[in-house]
Amino acid sequence: MGSNGIKDRVAIVGMGCTRFAEHWDKGVDDLLLWSTADALDSVGLTKHDIDAFWLGIASGSHSGLALARPLGVTKPVTRVENFCATGSEALRNAAYALASGAYDLVMAVGVEKVKDSGYQGLGGGRVGGPSDGTERTLAAAAMFAMCGPAYAKKYGLSDEQMREVLARISWKNHQNGARNERAQFRKEVSMETICSAPLMAGTLGLFDCSGVADGSAAAILCRAEDAHRYTDTPLYVKGLSFIAGKATGNADPDYDYTWFPEIHLAAQDAYAQAGITDPRSQIAMAEVHDCFTPAELLIYEDLGFAERGTAW
Repeated sequence: MGSNGIKDRVAIVGMGCTRFAEHWDKGVDDLLLWSTADALDSVGLTKHDIDAFWLGIASGSHSGLALARPLGVTKPVTRVENFCATGSEALRNAAYALASGAYDLVMAVGVEKVKDSGYQGLGGGRVGGPSDGTERTLAAAAMFAMCGPAYAKKYGLSDEQMREVLARISWKNHQNGARNERAQFRKEVSMETICSAPLMAGTLGLFDCSGVADGSAAAILCRAEDAHRYTDTPLYVKGLSFIAGKATGNADPDYDYTWFPEIHLAAQDAYAQAGITDPRSQIAMAEVHDCFTPAELLIYEDLGFAERGTAW
């Protein structure tokens, strides 16, 4: 399996991003206008210069009107959703539309007003959600709480070792957040505080769980040959991959909660597109999904940065 890829055929030339927080005074429209204006200003363009838009939003809209109306445009707007990969889906679809030759300049936007829902995270409690069994049936923390003990049992870690490993992931991420002016939490947290925090689900403590925030981000893309018309520092797309699996979880007796097959397959596909053969030595920086600390630990191995059972 695999994609043909669009290596070096598409470039990101402008980006915008809000601060992530509980924005009491801002709605979805305000956040979207903030990020899109930031992106347009970064390259000196206006909304009228953009040929088409892709909007990623999981809670709050069912159509492209969520972008067309506040932005005041009458243009193609495609709304996409794929749970926590929603923003990636918007970027991926926009990039492939460019590579096809359909458009010259496009924008991908992600926006969520999660703090207004009354529920933790995305997906929980949405009225009129899917009835085909694809809506999640457990709280996100409960689902990921199964991964830590399973990993420890399979690879022979004690409870104390596993607690330290997961706490160190949280400690590292708060160190990074403290240095990011757009982060929701800009405060370092000690290992002692993390390890003594109240439990949320299973063995997951408060600092094992990511925050829930409002925010938006936007990216402007064009074909590679046009990139230097807009910026001297374009980012060329090397590989984009997406995999949707069966997500059977605890209904599958063969699943052991120590890896995410879809992430492993998506990584293999993206590496093949980009010509990556040894990700541990060839990838200089990675930003991985850290919704819960066990997820980040498993993803290190799914992405090939460590052999199975050694990421800890």
